[in-house]
This record gives sequence, structure tokens and C-alpha cells, in this order.
Amino acid sequence: MSALPTIRTATDAVAANAMVLSGLHKSYGPTVALQNVDLSIAAGEVHALLGENGAGKSTLVKILTGAITPDGGSMELYGQPYRPASILAARAGGVCTAFQELSLLPNLTVAQNLALPSQPTRRLLGLVDRRRAEERARALLAEFHLDAIDPRATVASLSLANRQRVEIARALSFRPRVLVLDEPSAVQASTDWLFERIARVTATGTAVLYVSHRLNEIRQLCRHGTVLRSGASMATVAIGEVDDAGIFELMVGRHQVARRQDAAATVVRTGTPRLRVSGLSAGKVEAASFSLHAGEILGVAGLDGQGQRDLFDALFGLQRKRAGTIEIDGQEKDVSSPTRAMRADVSIALVPEERKTEGIFPYLSVKDNIALASPASMGRGGVVLRERQLRHVKSVAGKVDLQDRYLDFDINDLSGGNQQKALLARVLVCGARTLLLFDPTRGVDVGTKESIYATIQEFASEGGSVLLYSSELSELIRLCDRCLVVYAGRIVADLPKAEIDETHLLAAATGHALHHRMAA
Repeated sequence: MSALPTIRTATDAVAANAMVLSGLHKSYGPTVALQNVDLSIAAGEVHALLGENGAGKSTLVKILTGAITPDGGSMELYGQPYRPASILAARAGGVCTAFQELSLLPNLTVAQNLALPSQPTRRLLGLVDRRRAEERARALLAEFHLDAIDPRATVASLSLANRQRVEIARALSFRPRVLVLDEPSAVQASTDWLFERIARVTATGTAVLYVSHRLNEIRQLCRHGTVLRSGASMATVAIGEVDDAGIFELMVGRHQVARRQDAAATVVRTGTPRLRVSGLSAGKVEAASFSLHAGEILGVAGLDGQGQRDLFDALFGLQRKRAGTIEIDGQEKDVSSPTRAMRADVSIALVPEERKTEGIFPYLSVKDNIALASPASMGRGGVVLRERQLRHVKSVAGKVDLQDRYLDFDINDLSGGNQQKALLARVLVCGARTLLLFDPTRGVDVGTKESIYATIQEFASEGGSVLLYSSELSELIRLCDRCLVVYAGRIVADLPKAEIDETHLLAAATGHALHHRMAA
């Protein structure tokens, strides 16, 4: 049984409050991003902001930094009303942010980035004084113990860890009264530098809002934390008085989530796997090993940026692998390009993460978008036979619940949900035996989700194999026969169906173990 959290009310530290948020809410049309969020941060405090993906953390950070405005509620900064109209206005008020999605301009130098939004100029000519900019940057880098970084280097030439350090240093350079750190250790091999900066800045009275999934860091840094779930603040807890399971319970809504029981029979994993991956290293992924059988839906869970994207890209030949092998039906195969992945002896197809930029061909019709995956079956001698094409396309459109009347539309004119159905139809029309589905229901309505779920389950019931990443844990719980969990580029758990619940998934995804089964 998890320990009950101690709830801290907004009146406990009124005299020392740096920032108080009351009843914040924000909607995008019918979608509610935040609802009645309350949060207070004391001066000199490091306060954690916790919540699973989609809980509303990013929206709250954008409001605090002036990137978006709330629809209602109030904000106070050191007792004064606070409602910034822009990032520059927030900065002028004393609120600075180091963003998870780094805001540095990669084609400019470190010195130029540190000087933004203005650059020092020469007094007489008004031209940019590059030497002064570099001198200032060198002094700032030295102040924050980043002397090894050359201020003349372009940001693009830096390692991702050093880019993040420069992002944090730039936020600190404005001497903020409230500092927002959004996943500040996401690419850091060591937290020593980061923790030292936080200790120094809080010693001067600056309040820090620390947004992170890493509970071990939060326990080292923070006395209190506020938990968001579905856009609402559930509680502010004393971190030292609640265990990990208690925090997970606040984040997901209950200690042990009941799993929806599907009618599909349990997959019997015998014989040679359809797909076997051994020691695969590519991008962020290190030494990934797993197998996927015919008829199986294998889930992949992980927080943003843990390497799951690189895993899918490597299996489809979009990411060059450094090591490891990929076997199809017991035979090692070269999957060094999408063309090789889609050959008949490999038969892997991908529904990518970004529908708009990586999936659809925006100026073609829906039927042409679907048919592109299998041009050879649509014609003869390099000439497309329209009647044959339409027959093939209609046969798969019905499987994904895409109405025939949409087939002649420009795909740009369809809703996002129908575009996603067209992408699913494309991978089905090519006859792939293994589907790689990367967050296939993101941004679609409930009805479309049900259609996509039915398509995935039918494909598996007919002997197809599915590797499914989803940012929604409930989706993995509902659909998957097993689930891999990726953390820091490694597969840290391989959960059987009986253990696929939100508590186990969230624990493994944040680098913790609640009796989960480790991958071999």
C-alpha cells in the first residue's frame, strides 16, 4: 500500500511565494489542455512539476513563458499580477525558461545565441561587434563553468548535451527571479553541472520549477512537487513523505489499473519468430534485442525521446545501424533502406510519426497516396491501370473504414483521422507481413481510434505481426500481447500481458522497477 501524500495548501508559504497560479485553464476548441490548475512556488525553492505525457505540463510551461495565454485563472509573481504577452515580456518580468525543445538557433554561433535577441554593435557604424559578443559569451561561459565551449563555434557543431547546457546558461544569464527548467537532464550523462547551477541560483532566492519524469533527480532536488493529470492539478505533495508508487497513483489515477479484456485469443509464441532483433544499436538505441511472432501485437512504451523513434527508423532502413542483426523468419536480412524493408522477403512497412511531413503526399489524391506503396500491382509495363488501381485501393479502404467517396479527394482536404486511415490502407495494400506503427492514433477522434484498433487487431488475427509504439498507455494496455519499455535508449522491460498496466509501464518508463520483468 502506497504512503498517503501530504498535501500542501497555497497558504502554507504565502509570505515567501515567488509565483502563485490559481484556477488556470486553457482549451483548444473542444480539447481541454488545462483545467483549474493551482500551483505555488516559494522563493529559493526547487518545485517539481510531475505528470505523464499529455498531462498538460508543456501547456503550463508555455503559459508561464508567455508563448500562449490562458483562457482563465490568475497568476501572480511576487504578489503582483503576472500575464506575459510574449517570451520577451516574461523575461522582462523575471521569468526565464530553458526549453526541452531547445530554442537555440543552430546556424548561429554560441556567442550570437547568448546575445539574442539583440547583438552588441559598434558605436559609430552600428554594425554588429562580433568581438564584444564573443568576449561577453566567454565571460558568461566561464561564470557557468562551461569554459571548454568555444563561443565562436556554431551551435550545430556542439554535442546535444552541450547545446542543452548553453540553453540553460542563456536562461541563467538573464538573472531570473523564476527559472523554468523543462526536462533539463534529458540528454545529460551527468547531472553534477546542472545540480550545481540550481544550488547556486536558488541560494540567491530564485525559484525553480523543475519539470522532469526522473523521480530520482526530483528526490535529490525538490521538497515539494505538483502532480498534473489530464490537465488538472491533482495535489501538491511533500516529496519526502510519499513513495514512488504513491506518485504514480496520483499521475495515473489509481494504484492498479484494471485492464480491458479483449476477445482475441492469447498468442502462442512458438516456433521461429517473424522478426528477431539482436544487439541492435542505432541512433540513441543501444543493444536492443527482442522477438516478434506471427499474430502478435508487441507494444513499445517510453517517455518522449528515449530512442523509440530510432528503433522504428532502424527497422525500416531510415536509420543506419551501428551494430546488431535483423532476422526475418530465421534468416538474417539487410534492412538498410525502406526499399529493402518492403521487399517480399522482408515485408516490413511503416506508418510514421509525423503524418503531415513524413506520411502523406499532400497534392495527390487519396487513392494515389494509398497506391504509391505498391505500384507494380496496379498496372503493367510501368503503366498504371486505373481500374485495377481503384479495385485494389477499394479493397483496403474498406478494411480501415475509409469511405469510397473520399478516394478521389485531395488528401489535404481530409480530416487528420481520415488521412491516418489512408496511411494504414497504404501499408496494407503493399501486403506487408510486419507493420511498424508509430503512435498511429495521435491527434485523431475517438471514432477513428476505434476503427484503427479494429484494423490492427484484424491484421494480427490474420497472422500479421505488429510493433506498436503509443504515447497513450491505455492504448498499449488494450491492444498488446506483450510490451517492451524503452528508457535511455535501452529496452529495460519486456512485460507479458498479465503485467501490462499503467503502474508497471510508468515505473519502467521512468527508470524504476515495480517487480517488472527485465528484457533478456
